[in-house]
Amino acid sequence: MRVKQAVSHRFSAKAVLAAGLVCTLTLSGCASWRNQTRAAPPVATDAAATAADADKSAAIANAGAQTVQASRLQKFLWIFSPYRPDIQQGNFVSQEMLNQLKAGQTRDQVRFLLGSPLLLDAFHADRWDYPFYLARGNGELTTSRVTVFFKDDVVERFEGGNLPSERDYIDRIAGPAKVPEKKDKPESRPVAPITVTAPATQQ
Repeated sequence: MRVKQAVSHRFSAKAVLAAGLVCTLTLSGCASWRNQTRAAPPVATDAAATAADADKSAAIANAGAQTVQASRLQKFLWIFSPYRPDIQQGNFVSQEMLNQLKAGQTRDQVRFLLGSPLLLDAFHADRWDYPFYLARGNGELTTSRVTVFFKDDVVERFEGGNLPSERDYIDRIAGPAKVPEKKDKPESRPVAPITVTAPATQQ
C-alpha cells in the first residue's frame, strides 16, 4: 500500500509538471499561430499614400535609438529555449560621433567619422544611410538610423539623433561597469618626531 501511494504521488507530480509545460508551449504556439493567420490590413497603393508611408517610417526611424524590452511571458518562455547569442548588424553611430558631423564636410570626412555606409542606393547617390540593429539574447531590441544627405559632394543636412553614447553601448553589450568598493583607510596614529642629540664632548 505504501509503495502504491509513493508511486502515485511521484506520477502525479510528473503529470502536473508535464501538463503545465504542454499548456505553456501550446499557448505560446497558439499565440504565434494566431498572429500568422490573421488577415493583413488592406494597403493603399496610390503614389501619395506610398510617399506618406515612406516619410512616416523615415521620420520614426530617424527619431533616434529605440529600445524594445521583452515581455514577462517571453522572458519566462526563454527558460525552455536554446541559447540565443546577441546579434548586431549595421553601423553603430554614437552621439559623440554624430556631434562631430557638420554641414559642409566632404564624403571622405563623413566616412572617417561614421565609417562606410551600410546602404548605398544607386537611385539616391546623394544619400547615405547608417542603420543599426542590436538583438540581445534576452529579447531586448535596439534600433537606430542616421541618414546623411549630400549636395555637390558636401553634407547638406543629416537626420538622426538621440543616440546612445559609447559608454551606454558598452554597458548594454558587456553589462554595467563594476565600480570598485572604496576601502576605508586604516587609522594611522601620529608618530612623534625623532630628535637627534649631539654626543657630549669631554673636557
